[in-house]
Amino acid sequence: MDTFQGYLRPDGKVGSRNLVAVIPTVICAADVAQGICNAVQGTVGFFHHQGCCQLPLDLKRVTDTLISLACSPNVAAALIVSLGCEGTDTERLIQEVSATGKPVEVIRIQELGGMSRAIQRGTDLAQKLQMEISGIQRKTVDISRVIMGIKCGASDTTSGMASNCVIGYVADKLVDLGATVVFGETTEFLGGEHILARRAVGGENGPVGKKIYKIVNDMENRAKAIGEDMRGGQPTPGNIKGGLSSIEEKSLGAIVKSGHRPIQGVLEYPQMVSTEKGLWIKDAPGREPEILTGMAATGAQFLLFSTGRGAPQGFPSMPVIKICGNPNTYERMQYDMDLNAGLIIKGEKSIEQVGEEAYSLLLQVLNGRMTKNEAIHYTSTMDIYCLGPVI
Repeated sequence: MDTFQGYLRPDGKVGSRNLVAVIPTVICAADVAQGICNAVQGTVGFFHHQGCCQLPLDLKRVTDTLISLACSPNVAAALIVSLGCEGTDTERLIQEVSATGKPVEVIRIQELGGMSRAIQRGTDLAQKLQMEISGIQRKTVDISRVIMGIKCGASDTTSGMASNCVIGYVADKLVDLGATVVFGETTEFLGGEHILARRAVGGENGPVGKKIYKIVNDMENRAKAIGEDMRGGQPTPGNIKGGLSSIEEKSLGAIVKSGHRPIQGVLEYPQMVSTEKGLWIKDAPGREPEILTGMAATGAQFLLFSTGRGAPQGFPSMPVIKICGNPNTYERMQYDMDLNAGLIIKGEKSIEQVGEEAYSLLLQVLNGRMTKNEAIHYTSTMDIYCLGPVI
């Protein structure tokens, strides 16, 4: 039986990290939150650009996403940093995070008298929270408690032939062990959505299959609504230089990382995984800040990230393991890449061999080993995916 050493939370979730999250409810509070994080060890900040002058749909979406991030298992305690006049629902955020049993504190910049006083008060509270959670010990839990996010970025031809295949191998293995795997990048289903829909529980014409078609159509229609075609932005210039000729070719390589198991359902962007296990889709774009945030909001304890050209960034609260499909990129960026899947391209190892190496590495990361982006603090890549305009 495979196990790992995780942090048990009061609501039953299991974390791979033990962090105090400093959460600005609006972009106007981000500098105060940053000042607090700079002063207190063991804190991470969710520095997004939303929270005011948005449509009600998006303000709810921002609130829901911040709630999911704060409730995610790698977060042990939360400090909410409110300006005082934002559009997000700060009170609901406080209530729902408090309901998990985690320690929660809040500061309001306007009430405290401005930035310097807010940073001082926030620093004191963050220190108190850090001291409170610092004694939590890891405990042995079954691998079925894992929620893994997956993503590819800065892709080239080696991504679909090597690193995405490795992630697909790991995804299948974890699902077979009773764990949960979530993948997204709806923009990179284009041209391959029928393949995914056929893998849906209930078949292509069942509710899950129809939802897969719907999220792809909705994504395309949002581009068409402003007179653009998705194919004008995908593949990206970097993808094209890396040998990917079309969105369909990119999509066929991208969906390989989901493995072969049935797709249980489609999660909305702010939504956490519930009690169901298996393979899930999250409706999210491909750009790193937004999809990494969405994956952390699922409750994922870590993420496997496939790259060919070399995407080095991580996320504040969720370890991001970089699996590089291009052997030349790995050699050039070895201090950013965690695993060399380029050995598959060179014929020196099989997909299965590197897949087992990736599985061994993720167990180490779950047990506390740092990823390379964690070790160098390259972890601030986040933002919240919204649907409407800033108003």
